[in-house]
Amino acid sequence: MSKHPQLDIVPMDEWLPQSEQPLVIAGPCSAESEEQVMQTARELKKVSQVSVFRAGIWKPRTRPGGFSGMGVEALSWMKRVKEETGLLTTIEVANANHVYEALKHGIDILWIGARTSANPFSVQEIADALKGADIPVFVKNPISPDLQLWVGAIERINQAGIRRVGAVHRGFSTHQKTPFRNVPKWELVIELKRLLPDIPLICDPSHIAGSRSLIPELCQKAVDMAMNGLMVESHISPDAALSDAAQQVQPTALGKILENIEYRVPQGDGEPKEFLEILREEIDITDNQILEAFARRSEIIEKIALYKKSHKMTILQVGRWQQLLENRLEEARKIGLEDDFVKAIYQLVHDRSIRLQSQVMNKAEKKDKDGKMKDVS
Repeated sequence: MSKHPQLDIVPMDEWLPQSEQPLVIAGPCSAESEEQVMQTARELKKVSQVSVFRAGIWKPRTRPGGFSGMGVEALSWMKRVKEETGLLTTIEVANANHVYEALKHGIDILWIGARTSANPFSVQEIADALKGADIPVFVKNPISPDLQLWVGAIERINQAGIRRVGAVHRGFSTHQKTPFRNVPKWELVIELKRLLPDIPLICDPSHIAGSRSLIPELCQKAVDMAMNGLMVESHISPDAALSDAAQQVQPTALGKILENIEYRVPQGDGEPKEFLEILREEIDITDNQILEAFARRSEIIEKIALYKKSHKMTILQVGRWQQLLENRLEEARKIGLEDDFVKAIYQLVHDRSIRLQSQVMNKAEKKDKDGKMKDVS
């Protein structure tokens, strides 16, 4: 996607209570009972940073038989939360009927979940149901790392006339073994901010983590990434939760996490700012050197391709690739670079090398054929 989509967005500080610190949305993964909802809400009200109460009313389960939420019955509990605590309320909607029921019961904010945002048909159904409504809507990233699906879902909601629209980063599914339930892929967050610079963006560390032990560091990371807020799952008795028990924290624990976050500003004042500019200039110089090195490497790859062609060798040399990767990893460890980082870089470099060699060989082959045809004629 080469240009920024045209969105008509109202800045978040004009429609949500927010101090200089990021917005905090908190509440249980699922609304399980009126008592559980109210006890959690009362405790979260004591956490000064929390201004919006969240709870799952309808829960999309991967397999049948799991707790799928209390449905419409729980909407009256959300209304009671707002009346007794003053907290705003937010829930997930996955179809048109959910939207109608949420609007009818006075829910303040809606969000679209990861499974739903992955399906343009479902998002459009929700967008159609929202036409004429005046309610904020957050869109979570789809479960797959598809940036265009995420942007497309946001566009659909905005085009329905919803100007108070935001995005939620909750991580992406992966088959690889990682410390996270859903890998953060922060680079996609950065790209979303580049494409949609005006979009309010909040982080859901609970779904990224999958474990409450990782939530503090993810909250700090989100703040360091200049996100506009946090959506954290909090339950009065997390271990007894009917869904996602491992990733929920008690309200008091959430309060401590928020108190320990170090808030920073995008740009400092005076000498720190000047020092930062000097470091950025060093980065620019280093990046230019990296690009020049890639260009030199490409020139060498082209020579290798011509050599392989003349000696009838295959492009892919599995043994050489394995040896190269092992050597680079060994060298990288000596200077403190992580294996995953180096592997990812060299996988991209190797993939491009294969494509470049193929292009060079095809071009040379065509040139040979054209030359033979001229000789015959």
